Amino acid sequence: MKRILLVILSVTTSILVVLVGHSGKAVVALTPQEDIPEEILRTEIILAARSPIDGRILTPGEYAELQAQIQISPPPRLDASIRDKIFLLQLRKALLQIFPFLSI
Repeated sequence: MKRILLVILSVTTSILVVLVGHSGKAVVALTPQEDIPEEILRTEIILAARSPIDGRILTPGEYAELQAQIQISPPPRLDASIRDKIFLLQLRKALLQIFPFLSI
């Protein structure tokens, strides 16, 4: 009796799994037709660029000029007191990793 119930249970479970698995929508593996292929996008020349400083739209000439200025000009220097405070914070962090019981 238990064997028959087990067989009936397994058959009905299998049928339910098959029905539930195939009752959904058909899967479409193709991309939509309005989607532009990557090969075409790679060859496209971008004529509008954005400034990395303030985000305004630049022409290609202005963008190249700005990139040249960014590479030529040195990065802004921090005030000496701020640099000292950053160094002390980094030193404190390193000391606390080595000696976690310190109360600094």
